[in-house]
Amino acid sequence: MSEARDKATLARAAAPSLARAPRSVRDEALRRAAERIRSSVDDIVAANALDLERARVAGMSLPLQDRLMLDAGRIGQIADSLDDIARQEDPLGRVLGGSTLSNGLRIERLSVPLGVVAMIYEARPNVTADAFGLCVRSGNACVLKGGSAARESCLAIAGLCRLALSDAGLPADALQYVDDDAAHTQTTELLEATGLVDVLIPRGGAALIRACVEGAKVPVIETGTGNCHVYVHESADFEKARSIVMNAKTQRVGVCNACESLLVDRAIAPSFLPQMISELVGAGVVVHADEETRAALAGQAELLSRLVDATDDDWGREYLALEISCRVVSGVDEAIQHINTYGTGHSEAIVADSYAACEAFLAGVDAAVVYANASTRFTDGGVFGLGAEIGISTQKLHARGPMGAAALTTTKWVARGEGQVR
Repeated sequence: MSEARDKATLARAAAPSLARAPRSVRDEALRRAAERIRSSVDDIVAANALDLERARVAGMSLPLQDRLMLDAGRIGQIADSLDDIARQEDPLGRVLGGSTLSNGLRIERLSVPLGVVAMIYEARPNVTADAFGLCVRSGNACVLKGGSAARESCLAIAGLCRLALSDAGLPADALQYVDDDAAHTQTTELLEATGLVDVLIPRGGAALIRACVEGAKVPVIETGTGNCHVYVHESADFEKARSIVMNAKTQRVGVCNACESLLVDRAIAPSFLPQMISELVGAGVVVHADEETRAALAGQAELLSRLVDATDDDWGREYLALEISCRVVSGVDEAIQHINTYGTGHSEAIVADSYAACEAFLAGVDAAVVYANASTRFTDGGVFGLGAEIGISTQKLHARGPMGAAALTTTKWVARGEGQVR
């Protein structure tokens, strides 16, 4: 068998031990992993330096290098996240419903682990710890395959987490890390590991996610590329709107919850857009503008010279860079229609003082997370109180939005009788 199938087989064999482990034991594994990561900061930084040097030589963009980079502060956050997960409510063994039939048969629906969770992801070494933590919390074994760009960092973190499982008396084989390969044969093996992998979660760019969704023979939870919008309604407070747009676009550009498209009501375009575009351009953002955006800047030759003409391709693009598309719309109905046409179902925001406009937007936009008067950058499992996230699902079955430990469970029916027959 291939490395991927070998490791999936080991994870499958270890899964029952983790599923049966009491909460106290799983908590101990999480706490020990946090301790081992904190005590190994220098080793992790040294491993990450090898990845960063390789990324620089390969010409990786600066936003993606930022996603790859680990320093003492970020490593501390990884450890803190594992401690947070350990404090989360146990998602296992919850009674989600039940009844007693007329013949006295007592039935309950209980939350249980999925079994073996596989994850394929790109240059985000923190995902290694997040996935481990959430799988342990939910009683699942996991098979992880990070991208080659983060190879040394992921291997270092995965090794420490395997030691933590042993520290807690759990099988280290409950965490498997599949080394990357240039031919992507290991990825294909995971996608086709029917009977070994219960669910596969891709996390990365559009190409990776699409390849997994289209090529998998195992169930896949599609996580989001984020073509996220901020829509500025005619009732918006301009200062508030500019602050939200700048945060959503520039606070961290290489992430899926960053704003990629700005929509502005026609009624306020001439008064709002000059200052808004000036702030974006001043921050180094390339603005892909439609004709009405240009018209709103009439007479401002310097700003107009900095704009790029938007094409139809821009409305659906996830830039992951200091770039944004800008379009003028007639009102909330057109904004909703535009977002539902071009959005990726991730995170969408309206800025408005009109209660009616906010409620229409929140009800009408089809996305995992919708905001009124707040930045899209809040879409995050840690921020939402989940401890961490294994991904942000943009599909509707069986999870949607930031996925914590509870999203990695399923249910089974338990029936207790006294000899009843039908």
